[in-house]
Amino acid sequence: MDFHHTIRPPAVAGMFYPGEPALLAADIKQMLAAAVPPAPTLGRPKVLICPHAGYIYSGPVAASAYALLEPHAKTIRRVVLLGPCHRVAVRGLAVPGGTGFATPLGTVPLDQAAIAAALKLPQVIHHDAAHAAEHSLEVQLPFLQQVLTDFSLVPFAVGYATPDEVAEVLDLLWGGPETLIVISSDLSHYHPYADAQHRDHQTTEDIAHLRLLVDHEQACGATPINGILEVAQRRGLKPHLLDLRNSGDTAGDKSRVVGYASFAFMELDHA
Repeated sequence: MDFHHTIRPPAVAGMFYPGEPALLAADIKQMLAAAVPPAPTLGRPKVLICPHAGYIYSGPVAASAYALLEPHAKTIRRVVLLGPCHRVAVRGLAVPGGTGFATPLGTVPLDQAAIAAALKLPQVIHHDAAHAAEHSLEVQLPFLQQVLTDFSLVPFAVGYATPDEVAEVLDLLWGGPETLIVISSDLSHYHPYADAQHRDHQTTEDIAHLRLLVDHEQACGATPINGILEVAQRRGLKPHLLDLRNSGDTAGDKSRVVGYASFAFMELDHA
């Protein structure tokens, strides 16, 4: 199959989020409206960390980050999106071929020039299979489509990579106010409620203090998170914890929960 002129179809519409466009848009609007209003002094986010479970579980937590973008919707023209590979083992960071990613809300074009530039780095590879069924990136797109007016996408499915390798990609595509970076990650998986709360509190403390995460037990997206923490240390970004909950707080039972947090990182000189 020639992926170079293809649109990646949604893989988890109707499962992780509604597949019907009007219902999906209404759901996201409702979650954004219910998001706790952030402190007005936060300024413009450069980086978001958002969870990627089904919307009934983690959508309200993600919404607290995406609601911050509404005042900046016309400025942001490009989203660099990184999430962990769940289905395919990859060494490095995988970019797709093709021209766009589709959701029930429409198609987001890929930034071909940015993808070509990233492919010049040795840790970036072209790997369509890593993207075909991956939900960690896809579930962020309807939120972005709802909040932003017009943007292109640079998607990376992150496999085995060092924080330095991720940081190099982020530095390359950092851009200015037109570029937003989104890191897709959940926190701990399948612990009892109180245990998960304790673990996830520690993880969010690590992120808030720009301490690299020890392993993927803390966060499935620990690799891309560690990459942004390295960049944040160098560039003087300050993370703000926006929401921290787990599936036992939203729509799941409390015996085995998955943790979710959302963060926004501000560039201090723009705050």
